Amino acid sequence: MTESVSQTRAWLMAARPQTLPAGAAPVVVGTGLAVGDGVFAPLPAVFALVGALLLQVGTNFANDYYDAVRGADTGDREGFTRVTAGGLIEPAAVKRAMYAAFGLAIVSGVYLVYVGGIPILVVGLASVVAGVTYTGGPLPYGYRGLGDLFVFVFFGLVAVAGTYYVQAAAGAGVVLPVGLPPGTLPVRAVVAALPAAGLSTAILVVNNVRDRETDAAAGKRTLAVILGSRASRLEWTTLVGMAYVVPVVFWLDGYQPAVLLPLATAPLAAAVGRTIWTRSDGAALNPALERTGRLLFAHSALFAVGLAV
Repeated sequence: MTESVSQTRAWLMAARPQTLPAGAAPVVVGTGLAVGDGVFAPLPAVFALVGALLLQVGTNFANDYYDAVRGADTGDREGFTRVTAGGLIEPAAVKRAMYAAFGLAIVSGVYLVYVGGIPILVVGLASVVAGVTYTGGPLPYGYRGLGDLFVFVFFGLVAVAGTYYVQAAAGAGVVLPVGLPPGTLPVRAVVAALPAAGLSTAILVVNNVRDRETDAAAGKRTLAVILGSRASRLEWTTLVGMAYVVPVVFWLDGYQPAVLLPLATAPLAAAVGRTIWTRSDGAALNPALERTGRLLFAHSALFAVGLAV
């Protein structure tokens, strides 16, 4: 396999560009809400997007490297090819790439700290630490059933609310604020984050249901290993269902009917759901994982439009 894959292709496989829409989706939602609230600021929005994508890539490198060195990626795994376990790239090179991606994320966050102050500094550093310790460090929480919570919080709530906050803070006229300037983080920014949080976590659920047996054999106790397949499928359904409840809540709260646009993606959600509930093999769940990612981005884009209107 090593000889049949070029280094360029191998690095693309490690970075997993197909996951970048999932990294961008929360930023799109946060920006849509900022537009609707009249606090849109283009430069903070761009830096938030760049930081989110770098964190996504850094986390991908970290998972590839640490799962391989811990023995979680074996030949029995039905998921997409991992470059470290597959011998396509030297482990040390993947580890260096992980540090480089997280380092660039920190550099891009300097401007956001200038705008958002201490809250963004704390959240940004916590995001980097969480990305590394998901599968790395002495006590990787991804191996202890906490991966779903990590994704829900950092790739959902923090990403959406943080994107909104840096734009609102940019217009607050306070340089390096120590706390949250008044009005920069309304409750609706957190509520608007719930669909992206749920759908982002749903992607991980598909991944973990697919790998449940091999993860259990390798001692990787994901939530799917702990709960079992049926409960994990119920988790997926609940997370995805929440994504369709929240737009209705915004509509009932007085937003224009355009905020219901994400409901147009319900047929895709139902189609993926049928696969999740009836199949457990990689041949079916690998495409279902990618389709859940597309569902996240489509839902987020339409929700952003509705919030902006």
